[in-house]
Amino acid sequence: MPGTPDLPPLADLVLVDGTACFTAPRAEADGAETDVADLAATLRHRRRMRIRYRRSAETGPATLVVDPYGLVVKAGRWYLVADAEGTARLFALARLSGAEALEAPAVLRPGRTLRTVWDELRVRTEEPGRIRVSALLRDAAVDRARRILGGRLTEVSAAQDGWCSIRVLCTEVESVRQLLQFGDHIEVLAPPEARARFGALARDLARRHGAPAV
Repeated sequence: MPGTPDLPPLADLVLVDGTACFTAPRAEADGAETDVADLAATLRHRRRMRIRYRRSAETGPATLVVDPYGLVVKAGRWYLVADAEGTARLFALARLSGAEALEAPAVLRPGRTLRTVWDELRVRTEEPGRIRVSALLRDAAVDRARRILGGRLTEVSAAQDGWCSIRVLCTEVESVRQLLQFGDHIEVLAPPEARARFGALARDLARRHGAPAV
């Protein structure tokens, strides 16, 4: 706001990245649309925020307290760049269902700015692949997998007996959670730790959704 020297300029809080998007476009909305202008105005006060955010592999939002650096728009999509428990995170506004400023000032890492944190996140996101997960996917689910996984889906074989071999790039073993949404249309094969974690998650779901004991 002009004439308010204590508040940083919006140019320090909003970044436009004109490079190509790192994943294929996909629809992801959780209801009420976040007002970018209102959020940017709130960020100028440099306070901690409590947000409600749904991760891609989850059905409902979780509540998090974050220390925000600002907003980035890339390929027409808006993101909140913030630290969560001291770790840089990227939050798609399309999955943000609530945000409120707290009284405490934001705890930002020394020497870090919106641009430097965004550069850190961009490298981490655009260069995934520390783990390459191999799986079998039903042929009928391939188009949906392309929409959901985007550039993380790097290989799809020709179908044999209704199944395709696929390869998905993941940043960590826990990322196999995102494959649960394919239900009985997928079988994770390798690496062993990814298959074991996927099996554990599937067994937990089966246990919690099984028929009650008679």
